[in-house]
Amino acid sequence: MTKKELNNPQLVKEANEAALRLYTRRHFLRESAMGLGALALGSFLGSCGPGSADASQSGDVLNPMAPKMPPFAARARSVIYLHMAGAPSQLELFDYKPELMKLDGLDCPPSLLEGKRFAFIRGVPKMLGPQAVFKQRGESGAWVSEHLPHFATVADEVSFLKAVTTDQFNHAPAQLLMHTGTPRLGRPSIGSWVTYGLGTENQNLPGFVVLTSGGKFPDAGKSVWGSGFLPSVYQGVQCRSEGDPVLFISDPKGMDRDLRRASIEAINKANQLQYEEYKDPEILSRIAQYEMAFRMQIAVPEVMNINDEPAYIHEMYGTQPGKACFANNVLLARKLVEKGVRFVQLFDWGWDSHGTDANLAIDVGFINKCRQIDKAMTALLLDLKQRGLLEETLVIWGGEFGRTPMMENREGKQNPFKGRDHHVEAFTMWMAGGGIKKGATYGETDEIGYHAISGKTTPFDIQATILNQLGFDHEKFTYPYQGRPFRLTDVEGRVIKEIIA
Repeated sequence: MTKKELNNPQLVKEANEAALRLYTRRHFLRESAMGLGALALGSFLGSCGPGSADASQSGDVLNPMAPKMPPFAARARSVIYLHMAGAPSQLELFDYKPELMKLDGLDCPPSLLEGKRFAFIRGVPKMLGPQAVFKQRGESGAWVSEHLPHFATVADEVSFLKAVTTDQFNHAPAQLLMHTGTPRLGRPSIGSWVTYGLGTENQNLPGFVVLTSGGKFPDAGKSVWGSGFLPSVYQGVQCRSEGDPVLFISDPKGMDRDLRRASIEAINKANQLQYEEYKDPEILSRIAQYEMAFRMQIAVPEVMNINDEPAYIHEMYGTQPGKACFANNVLLARKLVEKGVRFVQLFDWGWDSHGTDANLAIDVGFINKCRQIDKAMTALLLDLKQRGLLEETLVIWGGEFGRTPMMENREGKQNPFKGRDHHVEAFTMWMAGGGIKKGATYGETDEIGYHAISGKTTPFDIQATILNQLGFDHEKFTYPYQGRPFRLTDVEGRVIKEIIA
């Protein structure tokens, strides 16, 4: 300040206040960084609750993806989750309702409409009988329709959940609820929770891999495999069954592997210096991700190559090497868990059978979708079993909600093709392997498949059961965020003990 300014008390006061504010910020960032960073690092490494695993068990505290032991004995080592985005009709696959056929074409009773909310139904729709022939399969006598002839042969391997419910009737919120425990954005996906708690057994591959088919992403987008408030190292890594398995995994022209290694070492040295100064745990995520990306350049192309699989495997799955399809992704899922990947999430788009066109018709497009998945998902169970992997791999199949027993009639007019609206009151999912009972059925709907009348389950129950089979108490497996411990199941959920072997 000039001599004249120093003689002005107001200017001196303002200058002192500005200096104090600047010092306060610097003091907070620099002097307090160690204490705050230590707290954040503690939670980052998993010391955030009774249900958490400690990353330091591996002996490498800078590796957040190091394999960890769950709090109690696990029945499953890995998970393959097959999500049919758009919501397949349980009434044409697993929930046999002969009484519904007797109502086919009649006006929907007012009792099924009054006080209910639907995505598209307006006015009074017509009832729609089952558009499939059902038979009881295997020793368990499970009802499986003609649309899944291959899967019918392995019905004794799975447990059916016939009375799953939700409170979300739009795709994106329902998908988020099923995979993150909330219909709103910002929470970690179940795959992220699993890799946060368990790490991964193969340090050259991501712990959480995502594969998509059907030509589009699920309606909720990449948020259904995001890490939310967990460190970003736990988010799902999307791979492709066509072209490079991961975008930009190949070295650009002029850069060989030695130069890539030197570049990453230089970047991570700078990251390490930054971490030592600020103790921000997200910097550790950045370091781990650079290292993982380098290792993935060798490991991913090898494991994602299905061309070398024997001919009988291609026949078994119905794969199409070189193309993007559900069958290829299912085979890749088997290869990934075989190599130690912890959580593999498959999304297959195209199951929204409204009847607005032939592709979305319950008696046309829906049947085509069933043909696309039937052989492959059956092969997955058989292949895992013959390799001794099914007992330690939990397989889940389902959508985000079900379909109505009545036809959809947009704007009060019947759709041009046969279709069903979104239904939250009841739908079917199944689980297999990983300590789940074989040939079991839990839950029941009423005579037309509208309401769950026994064995009602929710997305939170599904999530609690998955975590239980992996060795976690879903009520104790938490992460501190915004001043309180958060968990995948929030304040709800119970383990579905009725289907556990």
